[in-house]
Amino acid sequence: MGSALLSQWVEGPETITVVDPAGSDVPEGVELVADRADVADRRFDLIIAAVKPQLIDDILADYAELLAPGGYVLSIAAGYSAERLSQLMGGAPVIRTMPNLPAAIGRGVSGICPGPHATTDHTAHAEGFMRRAGSTITVDSEEKLDRVTAVAGSGPGYVFEIARAYAEAAMAQGFDEDEARDMVLGTIGGAIAMASEPGAPSLEDLRNSVTSKGGTTAAGLNALNGDGGLSTRLHDTLQAAYDRAVELR
Repeated sequence: MGSALLSQWVEGPETITVVDPAGSDVPEGVELVADRADVADRRFDLIIAAVKPQLIDDILADYAELLAPGGYVLSIAAGYSAERLSQLMGGAPVIRTMPNLPAAIGRGVSGICPGPHATTDHTAHAEGFMRRAGSTITVDSEEKLDRVTAVAGSGPGYVFEIARAYAEAAMAQGFDEDEARDMVLGTIGGAIAMASEPGAPSLEDLRNSVTSKGGTTAAGLNALNGDGGLSTRLHDTLQAAYDRAVELR
């Protein structure tokens, strides 16, 4: 996820330095160093925690003294609270963000939660920074951020699975894999674009606009969710993801 976001962040005016012992590829204009010692005499307005949560305790504390006065820490690590990270970083201001995979193409949805000591200026900067990768939603608690994780953070996985099953069903109707994929993704993409137009009707009204009484869409929708099974399953999906997010935290 860090690499996906970096591909969008690099479009801004900041000078970005990545510390990565593995030497990952970085976009042109980004400085890559192998070790913290390579930046030991520098101070940064923003430190981004983009390591696995289980590695934070071993890695991030060594970076506390590199934060410039007035700076803050932005964490994209799930399952590690802002309070814990602030304490680890010597009381530094912390903001947590939870992006999702389409951030890699600038179409992500990122939840933002100001943590300990974060100011309105820190939050405004984090919102602008994350908007380079898509849209943002700012929440006032990590509990709510866990719900953003369930809906948006994990959401692309649900969409890909729905699209996969939809394409599989299309193939059962006699289309080959490429034909099924093109039809399904085109239909989903077109419907989402239409629903996203400024002033678009509600999702319920849009559904009704293509559903003639006794027609093919009505028959299909009755099979899809006539008994409420799809609605129940989606409720259960989000609850399961939220419960797991809480466990990780």
